[in-house]
Parts: sequence; C-alpha cells; structure tokens
Amino acid sequence: MSKLCENIAYTHLAERFGTPLYVYSEQALTNAYQNYVNAFAGCQPLICYAVKANSNLSIIQHFAQLGCGFDTVSGGEIARVLAAGGTADKIIFSGVGKSIQEIAFALNAGIKCFNVESLPELDRINQVAEMMGQIAPISLRINPDVDAKTHPYISTGLKANKFGIAMADAERAYQYAAALPNLQIIGIDCHIGSQLLDLSPLVEACERMLALADKLAVQGIALQHIDLGGGVGIAYQNEQAPDLTAYAAAVAQMLAGRNLRLVLEPGRSLVGNAGTLLTRVEFVKQGEEKNFVIVDAAMNDLLRPALYQAYHHIENAEENGQPEMVADIVGPICETGDFFAQNREIAAAAGDLLLVRSAGAYGASMASNYNTRCRAAEVLVSGDTVREIRQRETFDDLIRHELACLG
Repeated sequence: MSKLCENIAYTHLAERFGTPLYVYSEQALTNAYQNYVNAFAGCQPLICYAVKANSNLSIIQHFAQLGCGFDTVSGGEIARVLAAGGTADKIIFSGVGKSIQEIAFALNAGIKCFNVESLPELDRINQVAEMMGQIAPISLRINPDVDAKTHPYISTGLKANKFGIAMADAERAYQYAAALPNLQIIGIDCHIGSQLLDLSPLVEACERMLALADKLAVQGIALQHIDLGGGVGIAYQNEQAPDLTAYAAAVAQMLAGRNLRLVLEPGRSLVGNAGTLLTRVEFVKQGEEKNFVIVDAAMNDLLRPALYQAYHHIENAEENGQPEMVADIVGPICETGDFFAQNREIAAAAGDLLLVRSAGAYGASMASNYNTRCRAAEVLVSGDTVREIRQRETFDDLIRHELACLG
C-alpha cells in the first residue's frame, strides 16, 4: 500500500507534479502551532514563526491566519511576511548585519521590534530613525553563554559565537541604548541554538535573562517583553521529542508576578516534520566497496545532510519486494558530499519513489541552483486536496537575468 500525506498517496503526488517534490501537510503545521498554544496557555505568548525555516508564502500565510507573529532575519523575509498577509506589528527583525535599507524598510512597515546584536547596530538604527523622524522599538539580544549542546554550526549562545551582546557587557549596552534619542527599549531577547532536544539550557538562559531584567529595572530601564528565541528540536530519528509542557511550566513559574510578555520564535518545530521530500531512484550502482542508490534530488534541494551530517529517515513510498541492502543514497551533483544518507539499509530499485522525511525545515528555504539545477516544486496537502504552492523552476527562469549580459 502506498504511504499517504493526509488522504493523498505520495505516489499520486509524484506522478502529478514530478520529482524532486516537497510535500507539506497543512494539518501537521496546524498541530505543531497548536502544541505551542496549548503548552504555553498560561503565559499567553506571542509566537513568532522563524521564517528562515521555510519561507514559502503559503506556509507564512497559513501561520498568519492562525494568529502567528514572525521572526525575520532580512528585509526580504519582512517583505514575504507582508506579502503573505502577516501584520507588521507582529514582526520581529533579528540578525547581525542589518543594512541601512533594511532598517528603513522595517521602520516604514511599522514592525514590532528590532532585535539588536551590537552597539554599532544601535547607532545605525538610531541614525536611520532620526533621518526618518521616527522612534525605533528595540530589544537587545544578549548572549547568555549557555551551551545548547547541539551541532557547532547551529549553536548561537556561546562566547565564541557571532551572535548577541556578551552578558558582561549587557548593562552598559542597555544604558547606551537608553541614551540614544530615537530608540525605545521594549525588550530583552536571546537565542542559544537550534535543534535542542534537552530544553534545560533554554530554562537556564531564561533565568539569566530575568536576572538581568531585574538589574535593569532598578536602573529605571523597564522592559515590556522577554523573547526566549527558538531552538526547540524535533525527532529526526529515534530521539525523545522535547517536552514543551515541562518547558512552558518552568517558564511560567519564572515569569509569575512579572509584567513581561513572553515572545517565542519557533521555526523547525513548527514545520520540520510537516514536510517530506519526494525523490525518484535513477540507478542502483554496485561500486567496488559499497552500493549507491542514485536519486534525482540532490544537495541543492536538501543541504542539511552535507552541511550538518544531519540524519533524515528515508523509506520507499511502496513495498517493492526488493531485498534490503546497505547503500549510500546520493544525488547527481558532482560533489562527494552530495548524499542524503550513508551506509543506510534500504530496499530500492530504479524507478522507485523514496520519501525523505522531516524535510519541512531548512530544505526548500536553503535550496540553490548549483550545477544549473532547477529548484523543486512544493505542494501543500489539506485532507483530500492539494495545492501547488511553488512551481518547479525552468531553465528559462535560471538564465532570465543573465540574458541581458550577452549584448
């Protein structure tokens, strides 16, 4: 029997839309968001979806309709949220390298808050706001030096990371910000890393942030919100899923009696397990030392295995009667690092459809055109219906902006 996304067989989707193909379950998106709403019901947080995880307009639109806010890291992401129907007063603008143009765009849009990561950035936002005759709402991203115990490329809260302002410098940074005339301090925030399965580092970071907030209050710097960032992980393999309810209970206890609104920035935990990458087997190659299952998707479609040595569960869409073998599942790109799995048991033959699971986050949003490959189509399934939410690119799409250079 074919495996299903909601009520539609993956084999049907592959036949209709081709492969590689990203398939998302709308119900899974809703359920993941509702898990946060239920767990943190006592805190009434503003949940801001981290757009970088999956920036498709239809995904953003769905979360906006659920009442979600948005965490953005570029002017382009802000523009995407607005184009998809998100409201500016629920947009937070993070990132270490905001340009003058991006700051002006965000101010014109009327976003909720800038998450500021350095003193030079404070100066720049103040200068742009002064030129525009506005007051910019800001929060300082403090680096709490908490080890998230995750992959070094997605750890962001240590002293050695490029993100945030050091805890030792935090009070002086807030005093500096308070003296700038075109800034309004409204919050404090942190983000210590991604794909956290043990949430105790997040609780520790919250404790450190609240201790700092107390010191600031004594100095007359009153905050409106505390933003604990995102980073909650998902189960890619056999991991124990993080306990959102326990995390929420710990945060609620720490916030009790404080006049601080909670802001959260989940990304992967909202979309990761809602998405599957469909790919067709081109060849099964028996090498001198190992077997290779060569598929039509590649590292340009899903970079995580090559970039992070990340695990994705991979299975055949249908029982094919083939014996299992140990093989590397690889793409056609001319890089040895172009693989989805290594030394994996798989039953596969040429023409089979494989499902690469947990591909909803940092899959399509990190895709590229390396090797002049057209980016995959994306579809959103809701019950018995399916909607194409990104058309497959064509070669003409790829070269459109180069043709003018031919003279």
